[in-house]
Amino acid sequence: MEPMDKTTFLVVLAGMFAATYVPRALPLVALSRVKMPQWVVEWLEFVPSAVLAALLAPGLLMPHRHIDLSLHNDYLIAAIPTMLVAIRTRSLALSVAVGVGIMVLLQRLY
Repeated sequence: MEPMDKTTFLVVLAGMFAATYVPRALPLVALSRVKMPQWVVEWLEFVPSAVLAALLAPGLLMPHRHIDLSLHNDYLIAAIPTMLVAIRTRSLALSVAVGVGIMVLLQRLY
């Protein structure tokens, strides 16, 4: 495979920038001057939680491509106390430490 020349690299870089930045920036610019109804603002507050749940659910509930709600699902077992620590302390560092620690313990048990 041949290396890209400098011009091709810059064109590809500019294209990737436009493809990732523009779709994010346009709504911010367009909606920054618009007063949204209160119900929309309240509804949008749920988006981060919904996105996080959508990202986590497959890995926690289906670690081996099938739903596994058993006690052999280390990911799900570790997620429960980690979630409780996160809710209780609101500390990202402590939540990560608890999650990693529990996973290490569970991996050592088997």
